[in-house]
Amino acid sequence: MARGSGKPGGRVMVGGARHLTPRERAERGKAARKRTPRSAHAGFEPAPGRPDPVAVVEEQSAARVQELIPIRYGRMTETPFRFYRGAAAVMAQDLATTPDSGLTVQLCGDAHMLNFRLLGSPERRLVFDINDFDETLRGPWEWDLQRLAASLVIAARENGWPRSVRARIVQDTVRSYRERMRAYAGMGNLDVWYDHGDMERVRLLADERLGARGRGRLTKALGKARTRDSLQAFEKLTAVHDGRRRFTPDPPLIVPVDDLLSGAELDRLVKGLRQLVERYVRSLAMERRHLLRQYRVVDIARKVVGVGSVGTRCWILLLLGKDDQDPLILQAKEADRSVLAEHLGESPYDNQGKRVVAGQRLMQAVGDVFLGWDRVTDVDVPQRDFYVRQLHDWKGIVEPQDMVPKGMRVFGELCGATLARAHARSGDRIAIAAYLGGGDVLDRALAVFAEDYADQNERDHRALVTAVRKGRVTAAGA
Repeated sequence: MARGSGKPGGRVMVGGARHLTPRERAERGKAARKRTPRSAHAGFEPAPGRPDPVAVVEEQSAARVQELIPIRYGRMTETPFRFYRGAAAVMAQDLATTPDSGLTVQLCGDAHMLNFRLLGSPERRLVFDINDFDETLRGPWEWDLQRLAASLVIAARENGWPRSVRARIVQDTVRSYRERMRAYAGMGNLDVWYDHGDMERVRLLADERLGARGRGRLTKALGKARTRDSLQAFEKLTAVHDGRRRFTPDPPLIVPVDDLLSGAELDRLVKGLRQLVERYVRSLAMERRHLLRQYRVVDIARKVVGVGSVGTRCWILLLLGKDDQDPLILQAKEADRSVLAEHLGESPYDNQGKRVVAGQRLMQAVGDVFLGWDRVTDVDVPQRDFYVRQLHDWKGIVEPQDMVPKGMRVFGELCGATLARAHARSGDRIAIAAYLGGGDVLDRALAVFAEDYADQNERDHRALVTAVRKGRVTAAGA
């Protein structure tokens, strides 16, 4: 049959695009090396006219809930690592000035180390995966890997580890990404799609690298993650008040909606959020719609989350099922334009919540059964986009200050392999693998980049601390 005929044996993909052979895809990756050598990723120099980092953060804060912004600045001034977590927009400006191979994937957009964690699958198994997709957009695969690498160096610096240790952590992380991507290049499409970070793989790596003490820490982390579900959140965040189950106030971090507003404004907001739950089910699969419709909303509160997200509108909704001991807590979080959009172009989706959900579904091996999106009318603006997910679903995280160097190396390897899997699902894994190659050129280059960017991050952190001290911005603890 004719090549490209569209008949069995031809090379036309579903949808009509030409189907490149594996050899052609590999050649595409090797050609990218000539345009952008792997060694070109080493180092970082701020571009001439680089925007003031404090101004970038202030611009992002302008559209958020103003009474919460001092909490954001308070958290970001605590340490360079906390600043980094809140400064995805600052780094996006910088990444846009760095070389890239021209090979694109679905980006997490904020792939720092604490956005990799234990999660519960719909089959109630623990897996290791990426967790945060607020900034997801299609772009150069290098950007996620660079953000991950720099986060590891920044965390390792705060632990007081020497440069040689930090370099080894980054090189192991990038090597893991590279080797895993090369493995995916040799796998079939379905094998790549079904692969996931199951706990057996994590245990084997821990046994090999961490010994008995490390295995003990892993077992403890797994056990803790399994307790972080809706029932645990229900017991921690709610109590019976005046005969009904309500969220327990913990201002300013958790404020029941009744304590925020009154009268017509309260009625309008509650009506809008109830309608959000009723409407967002249209973004779920049919069987999940059926499940969610067996619950009813009984209380709503505003919740402050994360570091970078402080000030975005985030609501937690308490739902009850068959009785008062059958809880489900959903989080409805505002989805704004990705910080990457200024540099990569706008999302193809007309709803930013849908952008987040689509990116998460594409990158995660397993997903939250209640993940969806909608648009809601708020009290202070005509409309805002939201995505909805479970508040807790077997989530577990390891804080970097609790790690030893060997533990962070293993953690970095897990993150690198996980990121490779996420990118392999959405990009040309064969071309990327060919670009990466079998040597350690990129491993060493990104170790240099990460150190240089950690220097820049420390300067940016100092700039925010100075802005607070001089009264340019206001910081508050919470």
